[in-house]
Amino acid sequence: MNTVTNEEKLRKRETCKRLINLVLVMICLALEVGDFAYHWLVHFQYSVVEQLRNFWRLGHMAEIGFYAIVLLVLSRMYGGMRLGYLKNMEIIFSQVFSTVLANIIIYFELSIMAHQAFVPKVFFMMMVEQTAIVVVYIYLANRFYKSLFPPRKLLLIHGYRPVEDICSKFESRRDKYQITRTVHIREGYKRICKMIMECYENDECNAVMIGDISVEERNLLLKFCYGKSIRVYLLPKITDVILSGAEELHIFDTPIMLTREYSLTVEQRFLKRVLDIVCTMILLILTSPIMLLTALAVKLYDGGPVLYKQVRCTVNQREFCIMKFRSMRQDAEEDGVARLAQKNDDRITPIGKFIRKCRIDELPQLFNILKGDMSFIGPRPERPEIIAQYMEVMPEFVYRMKVKAGLAGFAQVYGKYNTSPYDKLKLDLAYIENYSLWLDIKLMLLTLKVLFWPDSTEGVEAEQITALREEQERREQLGQNIDDE
Repeated sequence: MNTVTNEEKLRKRETCKRLINLVLVMICLALEVGDFAYHWLVHFQYSVVEQLRNFWRLGHMAEIGFYAIVLLVLSRMYGGMRLGYLKNMEIIFSQVFSTVLANIIIYFELSIMAHQAFVPKVFFMMMVEQTAIVVVYIYLANRFYKSLFPPRKLLLIHGYRPVEDICSKFESRRDKYQITRTVHIREGYKRICKMIMECYENDECNAVMIGDISVEERNLLLKFCYGKSIRVYLLPKITDVILSGAEELHIFDTPIMLTREYSLTVEQRFLKRVLDIVCTMILLILTSPIMLLTALAVKLYDGGPVLYKQVRCTVNQREFCIMKFRSMRQDAEEDGVARLAQKNDDRITPIGKFIRKCRIDELPQLFNILKGDMSFIGPRPERPEIIAQYMEVMPEFVYRMKVKAGLAGFAQVYGKYNTSPYDKLKLDLAYIENYSLWLDIKLMLLTLKVLFWPDSTEGVEAEQITALREEQERREQLGQNIDDE
């Protein structure tokens, strides 16, 4: 009876949590839409041609409603509505970014309606007001939300991998998660299950985190927690990511999961190629002045070549020559050794630091896309030498080359430049196994946010490959595969 009561209590708490989150987000959007409505009624409507103003109240409601829908869609896409989930500054940035994009869309719409450039001064003032509203409101709303819902307390179940590796990830989000207790899998199934229930009864934890343990041990614990209605977080394995995109078949009286031998269908490849060509042509036209100025800056700095060409691998490990604006010194790799860019790399020129920060150095790859060597969205192409190093310790790395390499991808949007190779592989596989044309469009739009968010432009740590190799050697000593964790 007590267990049922606790389950109902937790269910009500989660319902309350979601409702409060929704109300807080809706208030923020309402404040922004209200600011637009004020400017529409006081300023904007009088710049629209006479026949459109004749709609009177219906026209006002339609325009304000359209703005609200655009802002809602963009806010949801860019994470401006994720109170209590993202960091405070990232929520503010995401919502301000969504607001700016929504205002740009509405500005062009109203300019077309008015048959002229639409009162830019007043529009700019409105964006300043909305930015102030977002910054102040989200700061207060997030503090209020976190005061009601403190960090979730976790019981971490881990294996032979150093527990500090997992704890450090959660340590960076102490506002959301707090590991209150850890237990090694060698304690045994029965002992761990007893410990989970004790933690719940003593309010020492309210969720379980399953880390680097074998599939067999993980499945037993997952079933136990599911049966007790206990929330579980777990680090997915490569097989889990592959199965996430599996098709469910109902041919017999038992479900069947189908993973296909090919990644993209003929129709998907055709539509993806059409999207690549259309978007590339538009971007080449829009960015041609930037590319010209960048080429001049690189040339004038040290007189060296403007473009940097390098052999990379795309679908089926086919090699091609990728093009970038040169951001390093001419003698950066005179020893012939392939090395990834690292934090504070002294080989990068001052011009290179700027164009890498703004991602301008990647623009010549638009010609690679037009040629067909790359796609707009897909796993980032790696050098053959780097791939060989990764595959020595992680043979599954080859899976990411089931599709054409991309200018941007899942790992760039949801990871960082210095995300570990194993985690990047899982992110890229999540894209491959869940591919759709809408996912490509969504990632293109999300890439705009990445360009302005500095968290993903750092170099890798020099020890990444070495650490990965040491990890594999440790696993081999324990008789484990790399995906068994």
